[in-house]
Amino acid sequence: MSQTARIRLPRQASGGSKMRAASTPIGETFAIARVPKSPILITADSRPVEDDHGHQTPGGSLLAHEQPEATVASDQVPGQGGSDTGHRNRRPAVFIIGFIVLAALVLGGSYYWYANRNLLSTDDAYVDGRVVTVAPQVSGLVVSLDVRDNQFVHRGDPLIHIDPRSYMSERNRAQGTLDSAQAQAAGERLATEIARKNFPALFQQAQAQLLTAKAILAKAQADYDRQSALPKAATTQQEVDAALAALRQSEAQVTQAEAQVQLSSPVEQHIGQSDAQVGQLNGKVEQAQAQLDQAELNLSWTVVTAPQDGWITRRNVEMGNYVTPGQQIFAIVPPDMWVTANFKENQLDGLRPGQSVKIDVDAYPRLDLHGHVDSVQMGSGSKFTAFPPENATGNFVKIVQRVPVKIVIDSGLDPKRPLPLGISVVPTVSVR
Repeated sequence: MSQTARIRLPRQASGGSKMRAASTPIGETFAIARVPKSPILITADSRPVEDDHGHQTPGGSLLAHEQPEATVASDQVPGQGGSDTGHRNRRPAVFIIGFIVLAALVLGGSYYWYANRNLLSTDDAYVDGRVVTVAPQVSGLVVSLDVRDNQFVHRGDPLIHIDPRSYMSERNRAQGTLDSAQAQAAGERLATEIARKNFPALFQQAQAQLLTAKAILAKAQADYDRQSALPKAATTQQEVDAALAALRQSEAQVTQAEAQVQLSSPVEQHIGQSDAQVGQLNGKVEQAQAQLDQAELNLSWTVVTAPQDGWITRRNVEMGNYVTPGQQIFAIVPPDMWVTANFKENQLDGLRPGQSVKIDVDAYPRLDLHGHVDSVQMGSGSKFTAFPPENATGNFVKIVQRVPVKIVIDSGLDPKRPLPLGISVVPTVSVR
């Protein structure tokens, strides 16, 4: 270990040079420093040395010869003591800067953790909504196209017109069939009213005829009995035969009258039969009316209207096209929209319906949307795919599932900036 000796060099009277204090390790020749006039040799050892006047310097002292006044010190030698002093001077500043940076990182991290500790967010989210498919219900030639792409329409607005001439003809034919059926039904109703009076009268008439026949039979029986009781001298066989014939005729008339009574006796049944015929004709009237209604409906369907408010999208029809029932010609996107956010399954523990949500839209960075959590789908997205995974077979690799969460938009929508379905958003749910 080297030792440091501090000496003072006396001023020389002859040369006018000065001897100053210097520090150097004892026993080492340190350096040769060049000055403008002559080099200076600095030695340090433990042996006594003599100066120019014969004076001895004790061991461990330094002797420096210089012509001009100079200061010799070990920290002035390049590459040695000077660099150590510079490092010592810079160390406090480095420590202070490092401490400030570390403190800033700690404070920033703490603030970020505190500000986001009650927030759940995901970038796997998009704007969702319903899409109403518009299709004609009758076939025909498109003679008018009343809307354009991406136009906003209201419920009941006409979209296209189909050639209505054939449907007008069907309507007129159905109207004629209905009129004929109504006339027949009206006539049968009048017949039923007549039958309600005729059948009871016919029954009473048959009963009266039966009584008449019985009376005639009684007279014929009496005449025959009288002729049979007379002696042969008082009557003739001809008169007896005539009385017997009258008796047999009267009996036949009674039998006929009884049959007529039985034939006309079911008065209610006869009236019911007339009522049934009226009902049958009324059914034909209703059938004709249904055909007329269908014809009217088909005629009205030649004008395809918007089922509800929304924007026209995916227009697949042009004027002059022949369309058929069920053919998709338009899609309407209603204004009712929401956000479907696919949160990871380990984020669901903090989600509850009604929690407030801030929604950032990638397409509109300045749009400030706010909403709330509506519901969580009862099943992960992979469960409802066309080919759901079968975890009971083969090797199992656990994959973090995502569950769709419906977020209803409460405020912030701009009518001038409609949200197209499917665009990316970033919802941030406050779970406090």
